Amino acid sequence: MKLLRVIGGAMGWLALATLWFWAWHLKDPHLRFMRAWELPLLLGALAIGIALAWRLARGWVRPVALGLAFGALLTALCNEAASVQHRAQVNAASGPLAQALGAHFIVGYDDAKNLRELARKGLIGGIFVTGRNVRGRTAAELREEIAELQALRRETGLPPLVVATDQEGGAVSRLSPLVERQPALATLLDADLPAERAHAYGAQQGRALAALGITLNFSPVVDLRPGRAPGRWDLHTRIDERAISADPVLTAQVALAYEKGLESAGVRGTLKHFPGLAGVTEDTHHFAATLRTPVARLATHDWKPFQEVSKQSDAAIMLGHVILAELDADSPASFSRKIVQQVIRGEWGYQGLLVTDDLTMGAAYNHGLCNATVRSLNAGVNLLLIAFDHDKYFDAMHCAQQAAQRGALDLSMLERGNARRLQSFR
Repeated sequence: MKLLRVIGGAMGWLALATLWFWAWHLKDPHLRFMRAWELPLLLGALAIGIALAWRLARGWVRPVALGLAFGALLTALCNEAASVQHRAQVNAASGPLAQALGAHFIVGYDDAKNLRELARKGLIGGIFVTGRNVRGRTAAELREEIAELQALRRETGLPPLVVATDQEGGAVSRLSPLVERQPALATLLDADLPAERAHAYGAQQGRALAALGITLNFSPVVDLRPGRAPGRWDLHTRIDERAISADPVLTAQVALAYEKGLESAGVRGTLKHFPGLAGVTEDTHHFAATLRTPVARLATHDWKPFQEVSKQSDAAIMLGHVILAELDADSPASFSRKIVQQVIRGEWGYQGLLVTDDLTMGAAYNHGLCNATVRSLNAGVNLLLIAFDHDKYFDAMHCAQQAAQRGALDLSMLERGNARRLQSFR
């Protein structure tokens, strides 16, 4: 009997710790699948916990357990209130500064109706279209949805929205079946004249994307193939399946031809994921990742496709959430001012568009969404992607507004960033 009480007590403390953790991380992107019923479920669990603590706990355990349970309850309610407040304040925002900040965000969505006011007021700069937006729909329906949002921009005299997607071919083909699923670019290496085939591939894909209203495609992947199996916890990145080749010269040739094909149809591509994922085993969707390859090696090998293709095309560059230990041991490349300004803008002289990988991925989000947002803007990144958990846009935009109000944003960097975006998407 005593053993059962000990086990029951241990399980009770474990349950309380779990509820505290849940309350603290309310609305975490990893819990997006339960967003609609997350708060009621948590409040119900806490109510049960409070009732059990009152009924079963004895002595000093009762007030401690009740205090922890009520503390978790208060934490959950405060987090919910903050989320509601951020959404309300962003929706109420207007004026040049709000538009200058909003122009830096590309957001995912479930229902385009929820984007109409944000688009009309200039509080977003673009949208990300993915599988959930095409499931069970026709190409005509998606095309009309995008066209309606663009019409709102024209009516208010605002620049067109950047309309982005992730159609690499192969495993990552977010708009298929509305857009024909093509094999991965790497399969072209098995045929004669791979560069010519890559151009035709890009042109075909570009025409299909342009017909829907897509203007920016997050492809090609120019990370080099690592030549090893994915790490145990690599659930989503799986760069070995998506990379073109382990050879930087061949990767650059195929990627450039593909990019030129896209551009011939009026769609811009994106070189990803700088500084390269070949040297990391962690999945940045969930975990921090550090690239320890010497910069001298990266500059002559892994970075060659980024440099060669960006010099000869209008491709954007996507910044991954990888820490480049030799240059900035504290920040992922996606919000490292040193890496952006010293390497990409400085040494390379690249003046095109820079876009972050999704800021709701664990490797960025775990640094703090506010921190990642403000530092990305101050680093000179042009477009901040918030795609998987698009509700987090309101928190990120609120952070940017607060930073601007307290003078923590480099406004000259914002102006240059908006100028690059306007030059690229007119």
